[in-house]
Amino acid sequence: MLSFHVLGPIEIGSPRQTLRPRGPQQRTLLVVLLANARRLVPIESLIDELWGDKPPRHVENALQAHISRLRQQLALLESADGPSRLVTHPSGYRLMVADEEVDAAVLAAGVERIRSRPQDDDPAVTVRELRRMLELWRGPVFGGPVGGRLCRAAATRYEEMRLAALELLFDSELRNGDHVRIIPELQALLTEDFYKERFRQQLMVALYRSGRQADALAVYRELWRRLTDDLGLEPSPTMRDYERAILDQDPMLDSAL
Repeated sequence: MLSFHVLGPIEIGSPRQTLRPRGPQQRTLLVVLLANARRLVPIESLIDELWGDKPPRHVENALQAHISRLRQQLALLESADGPSRLVTHPSGYRLMVADEEVDAAVLAAGVERIRSRPQDDDPAVTVRELRRMLELWRGPVFGGPVGGRLCRAAATRYEEMRLAALELLFDSELRNGDHVRIIPELQALLTEDFYKERFRQQLMVALYRSGRQADALAVYRELWRRLTDDLGLEPSPTMRDYERAILDQDPMLDSAL
């Protein structure tokens, strides 16, 4: 079995070695095929992803050369003889991989499994599982921008999946009483995405439970200033509810969110 890594630098791993495809076209080709695992990707879509509006002369021959190179690399990594994972069809190509071989699919399945659990499940177990799953994230998706529309859509989907996993993690940490632990993590995330309200709400609760009511209110007021000054907007009603709860020292802040 191979392992395909896209939540960070693009890699293909086997028990014997790890390979990083070289060149932007090779990386883009692998990303598009993995993002559409087991589905047919039309030739026209692959050409658009690899070269955009500047395809080379004899572009279909160039695409076939990249397909052949990727097929050879996969064959070198596979330990058993058999048909190629990279299947040719008259209108396109299909990469046959199992979900458990792709780190993004493993993370997505784990998030959905945890979402479906009862609310009274042991939060400490959930925290351990989520932190282990989030270790699959090794840096910027694909190691940096590649390809065109399909690749950008996949990168956005994977980033949203990471944020969903982090939201679940911090909710579980709060349920488990580990509010102090997550304060620096939430603060760091808000430097990346200032307007992410769910992380801001979780940070306000964590600060409040740590006896830092003034700091919790400052998190809200910082958002209010930036929204009003930069965008002419105000925080959402939910954000205002959290501010009011902190001002009123509402007992709900000490219970699970």
